[in-house]
Amino acid sequence: MNKDLISPKFFGQFSLEWLLLSAIALGVLLRIINLGSREFWYDEVLSLLISTGKNSAYNSPKDTPVVLAEYTSLLSISVETGIRDFILTISSLLKSLLGGEPHPPLFFLSQHLWLLLFGNSEAAMRSLNTFLSIAAMGSAYGLGRVFLGHRGGLFLAALLGINPFYLFHSLNVRMYAPLVLWATLSAWALLHLIYQKDTQIPQNHRSQIVWNVLLIGSVAAGILTFYLYAYWLITLAVLVLYLDRNHWWQHGLRLGAGVLLTIPWVLWGTLKQLRNADLKRFSAVKEVSSAWLQHLQDVAQTLGINLLVGDWVSSLAPMSVAIAGCLVILLLLASSISLWKCGEKTNLTVALILGLLPLSLALGVDIVAQKFTVGFGWGRTMIIILPGCLLLLVLWVERGVPSQWRTSIVASLLFLYLTISIGDFSLRHRSVFHRVADLILQDTNQPTLIAMNSKAWGHVMRLAYYIPPQANVMLLADKPANLATSLEKVLKDEAEKYPRVLWLDSSDPLWSRLKTEAEINRENQRIQQILSNKFQLKNTQDVSGTMSLDKFTLKLYTRS
Repeated sequence: MNKDLISPKFFGQFSLEWLLLSAIALGVLLRIINLGSREFWYDEVLSLLISTGKNSAYNSPKDTPVVLAEYTSLLSISVETGIRDFILTISSLLKSLLGGEPHPPLFFLSQHLWLLLFGNSEAAMRSLNTFLSIAAMGSAYGLGRVFLGHRGGLFLAALLGINPFYLFHSLNVRMYAPLVLWATLSAWALLHLIYQKDTQIPQNHRSQIVWNVLLIGSVAAGILTFYLYAYWLITLAVLVLYLDRNHWWQHGLRLGAGVLLTIPWVLWGTLKQLRNADLKRFSAVKEVSSAWLQHLQDVAQTLGINLLVGDWVSSLAPMSVAIAGCLVILLLLASSISLWKCGEKTNLTVALILGLLPLSLALGVDIVAQKFTVGFGWGRTMIIILPGCLLLLVLWVERGVPSQWRTSIVASLLFLYLTISIGDFSLRHRSVFHRVADLILQDTNQPTLIAMNSKAWGHVMRLAYYIPPQANVMLLADKPANLATSLEKVLKDEAEKYPRVLWLDSSDPLWSRLKTEAEINRENQRIQQILSNKFQLKNTQDVSGTMSLDKFTLKLYTRS
């Protein structure tokens, strides 16, 4: 028997590889079992509305009740439509993006086709992103392998697969899961094309075509998925200049071809979107008095969210997230110093370019434009830094850590990510609108008026999605300052029509919040008095989900 097969070195390599394969399998399993474990959150139901192509048919509620089922019909599409109807729907979808939606069309077009095939259930809608996130894990393996070999590829795929932030976005009907796929795939293809020139193995013509198509296609798909992919495109160009400047024009043609494929949409759609874009949302300085402090806090929080806390950010104080970010910065800094001392200067620079250059570019643009895009959306706008930052950690473990400590550090990192990820989906539930539907369905035969102190379309459309259309429900949704007046008018003229009134009091009405606690209490007392004149309070529930947008007080009144 070969003694190498039973040596401690072989056993350690074997056990480490199986540990990484197990983590990859758990990453896939966690995605599958959590496809429908949570309700849609605010932005997910907006993605569904846009993907049906019926966004332009949405009308904000007025100060009179409307049949809730009219909104429900906007969240589904018929599979029996012909080619002409399909073209009209796609045209409507594209035009709806021009009126203020700040994103390119590829994600919504792909979701529309998926919707036609599999319907609009939570699991069906999320399954496309789940499939693409698993493909991103495969691309991460390819990126890690071309950079560090087979084990490095497995480690990068495992870290990406169970990373808490990416796991959340793999089960989120938004464009961030495919964005990571296009970033990882383009980096893999580019590094393969660069590194193959240093090998003695001849590349056949067919292989060359495949890698060129992968690079060009992923660049085009990235731009058509998320506009801030432009930072990643610049990052790839810098990578070319650092690693293979003698062939810069060949790589430039490839990257340029990917950009060229997007020109029709850029000229027709992007320019119109820019004219309609609400850029003021990126201008406010929050929670700190200095713009510079805000920029630094945004950077720390973005790194902390992407590499450590994940979606737990929606339940944590900003300072806690910033502290987590500082810990991540210290880890990245220590890893970089260790690799520099080990002589891994070239590989370290490549990992830093992929991991931190996009963040630095975004920060520079923010400072010059006096905007705050880096910290917008709880770190998701900068999710393109995730593969590169994880690659830096993999490089450190593979090349900067003594071999006797490698397995322990790998196991610790994987255990930390699994604990955070599993805790997120097992401890933080979101079933707010199921609870609303349960109250309504206690007696579906009785007409019910829902009075909600929010006109936010994410709140309205989640009600429409989770309350069955056969339920006899009318919706009165108005701003918090106006709801009492509108409700008083409705009940004065039509109280006999409604044996039940369900008052939904949102703690975060989004665009129409009252300014002070005194105003909130005054309006709530008015509503309570109006309802008490003709109805009796039967049920009160405080419900919440994973973020402030999910927090409601439900009060069910029946006619006295």
